Amino acid sequence: MNTKTFKKAMTTGSLLALLAGATLGQERANPAPSDALAVRYVIQDLGVVGPVVGQPFVIAANEYVAGLAVVPSGDGSAAHAVYWHGNEMKDISSLGLGGTNNAAMGINVWGQVVGEAENSTPDPNGEDFCGFQSLGFTKQANSCLPYLFQNGQMTPLPTLRDENGKSGVNGQAWQINGFDVVVGSSENTRSDVCPGGSAQKYEFKPVLWYKLFPWSAPRIHELPTISGDPDGAALAVNGRGDAAGASGTCGVFNAIYLFNLAPRHAILWHDGQATDLGNLGGDGLFNGIYASGLNNVGQVVGASDTTNDASFHAFLWENGHMTDLQTLPGDAYSIATAISDRGVVLGVSVGANFNIRALIWQHGNMQDLNKLVAGSTPLSLQTACSINALGEIDGIAFNQTTGEYHAYKAIPQAADRN
Repeated sequence: MNTKTFKKAMTTGSLLALLAGATLGQERANPAPSDALAVRYVIQDLGVVGPVVGQPFVIAANEYVAGLAVVPSGDGSAAHAVYWHGNEMKDISSLGLGGTNNAAMGINVWGQVVGEAENSTPDPNGEDFCGFQSLGFTKQANSCLPYLFQNGQMTPLPTLRDENGKSGVNGQAWQINGFDVVVGSSENTRSDVCPGGSAQKYEFKPVLWYKLFPWSAPRIHELPTISGDPDGAALAVNGRGDAAGASGTCGVFNAIYLFNLAPRHAILWHDGQATDLGNLGGDGLFNGIYASGLNNVGQVVGASDTTNDASFHAFLWENGHMTDLQTLPGDAYSIATAISDRGVVLGVSVGANFNIRALIWQHGNMQDLNKLVAGSTPLSLQTACSINALGEIDGIAFNQTTGEYHAYKAIPQAADRN
């Protein structure tokens, strides 16, 4: 599909979604408290999610949160796709694609969930695309597919096909907006060259899934990479269908970011065209260079290696310029994960010994989110993953009393004006 046809399809799909009753900006429909006032947060404990790999990923504006929970399974444990609605966690892994392990990476205001799920077939090339083997959940990795969960059913999303009609084996779906636009990555059928220790055998490209009509099956569209990079992933999507992510080369599975990508270029895709967002002086040889979040007003956030790849810092990109957001005092590294339409940035600040704490950046200032918690809680907030239109935040926290990892929701309260 060429760019002109793609633009027309996306516009048609958006108009039909409106006619079908979707509301553009549903995630912005309810006015949020002023960011200047929302300086204190009440913490809602969403329950245990297991070891550190269990966590929530995305929060929508009507109390939907998507994530991953680690649960006992046989002699070990398994990764289960879960979502929360209010205080209730729903495990949808039993509705999966035939395999034991899966994860819910994104959710929208309609309760549609996207993610990655193993099927029951051992990967024919010995790949560990979704990393469930690397994370210790299985001894032999099965093929892993992107999926869409809706109306109580999990359905695989298509992967890229070559000119002979052969499809790539694996893929991941990362986020979905209110118009059924999904972003992620998909393997193709071209051989890839990966470093020693990586099980990856085939190229994987950033992709976008969309529907021509609300009732039609999803179609897949490959997004361009930068400088001929063979691999990439689209990690976030906004309400307009713009996407953010990265391209680079394949690498050893990264247990923090949950992909096999060594990211070298942070990317914003608009109307299917890729913009290289630049960097903070590094070449991407330490932690990499990638975009992990964007809003509806043209701002993008992520992380970039700094000069000489000595460190990595959170960045804010807007109007063609990348700003280094630095770290919390005393820390060595930082990552930005999400940004609201009001410019509130979330992320993680990391100490030299790799202790982590959730950060929030607004009005030019970075703060430890833990210091903005109203009242007492045994939870130490370690990550801030996403923020919705109400200013609510989700992430993972460590329970200092029990030693367990919990998902949390931080709900903003109006500051005392006196």
